[in-house]
Formats: sequence, C-alpha cells, structure tokens
Amino acid sequence: MEKHSAGVLYVVATPIGNLEDLSPRACRILAEVQLIAAEDTRHTGSLLAHFGIRTPLLSLHEHNEARRTSRLVERLQAGESVALVSDAGTPLISDPGFDLVRAACAAGVTVTPIPGPSALIAALSVSGLPTDRFVFEGFLPAKSAARRARLETLATDTRTLVFYEAVHRLKDSLADMAQVFGEERAAVVARELTKLHETLSRGTLAGLVAAFDKNNDELKGEVVVLVAGAPAAQSGAANIEAERLLRILLEELPVKQAASLAARISGGKKNQLYAKAIEIAGRK
Repeated sequence: MEKHSAGVLYVVATPIGNLEDLSPRACRILAEVQLIAAEDTRHTGSLLAHFGIRTPLLSLHEHNEARRTSRLVERLQAGESVALVSDAGTPLISDPGFDLVRAACAAGVTVTPIPGPSALIAALSVSGLPTDRFVFEGFLPAKSAARRARLETLATDTRTLVFYEAVHRLKDSLADMAQVFGEERAAVVARELTKLHETLSRGTLAGLVAAFDKNNDELKGEVVVLVAGAPAAQSGAANIEAERLLRILLEELPVKQAASLAARISGGKKNQLYAKAIEIAGRK
C-alpha cells in the first residue's frame, strides 16, 4: 500500500472494454484497499474476479451516494482506505462519486487519482478533430426541445464538442445537431471503444444521420459523439451580431435586463454580454 498516515480515497479508472487496460497500479490498489465503492457491485465483481481480487464491495450510485457518503468519510478518517470505481472508465466523468470526493476533500482526507481509461479522451485522441481545445458536455437532455436549446448555446463555440449519448437517442441527437450546427459540420461517432466491435464513423452531420438511418445494426453499444467547433469567422460574426443586438436593447432596457435578453436571443454567454453592456453603458 502506498504510504499515508490516514485512510486514502483512491479514484480508480477501470477499463471501458478491454480488460488489459487495467493498469498494474490500479490492480494493486484495488487488491490492497479495505473497501471498494462501486457503481454496480455485480459489474465490478466480475472485473475483480478476472484479476483474482477479493476486496469487499459496497454499492455507491446516484440513488444512494448522498446517504452513504458520510459513513464512508468516517471510515476514511478512521484509517481505512477506499477505492472508488465506476462501471467503466474514470469515475465522476458522467458517473457517480462527486459527493464522496467533495466530502472527503472537505474532511481533510487524502484523495488520490489512479489514472487510466476514459471514453471521452480515447475518442478524442482518434477522432481526427482538433484536440488543442475541446469541451465535454456529457449527456444531452433526452427531450428534443431541451436538447436543441442546449445545442444552441454551443452553436458558435470554436472548440471541439464532445458528448456522451444513449444509443437509442443517437439518430435523433445527430439530427438535432445537423439542424442547429449545420448539416456540413464535421463529426465523429465512436462506438464500443477498445471492444471487439469498435467502430469510428466519420463524416458530416448530415452524412452520419443518413448512414445510421440505413444501418440500424450499428446502433448498439456505448457512444461518444464528437463535433468540430464552429469556424472562427462564424463565431466572430455571431459576437458582432450579439453586440449589435445588445446596443439596441440598451436604448430601451436596463443593463442587466438587456444583457439577459440579448443572451437568450443570440445564444451568447450572459456574463460576457453583461460585461459588454456595462462597458457600453459606461461610454454614454
């Protein structure tokens, strides 16, 4: 066990498919801690059995995390070490564990990452899209109207956009993206990464919608969707239009109300438009 004076909470990344991706360090930590807090004990139990690990398991998921966090922190403070794992990949990335990590940090418990697989990073690394700047949006809303509203706020973002999506909503989400971002925006759908049927589908949003409409057999497994950012010129034009709108609204409305309404209409960021509104108002 790595030497610490008290219990340690280890945030352990586990394979997203191929079991060979579990690092030797992760394997050792899982075997040495007193307890493993797992999103699904049955799923993690199979992983542990494969590696001959017999550490006790405790379920920790979105429905019981708030209830179990305080007791886990007490055990950590008492000197026990705990490994936090999700079903696959790095915990807390669209998975449970945030409440526990936050509470452990607040209690002065040492929290240590055991890095490893992450579906979003794996997908990004092979997407062929720009990787120098990107934003991870997690899962989009399930309902189309809310989903399109979220996408509208990202329409002029120049960073590569990364989403997780439930496979049964993939076609609808791609269609909404094509409508909001434009049919010719480049995108990638990464499926079943590191698994036997790993597939990366590249093309325009319109092309991907058509491809998945024709081949329902592809709609299986876990999915990461990556979309190229907006061209810088498009983003700049949107900012100019938002500022023009803001100036018009400021002729009739107070600064805060004008900024809020301009953000709603243009899809711009409210805090940026508020700062610009204060600047414009200060010149008058």
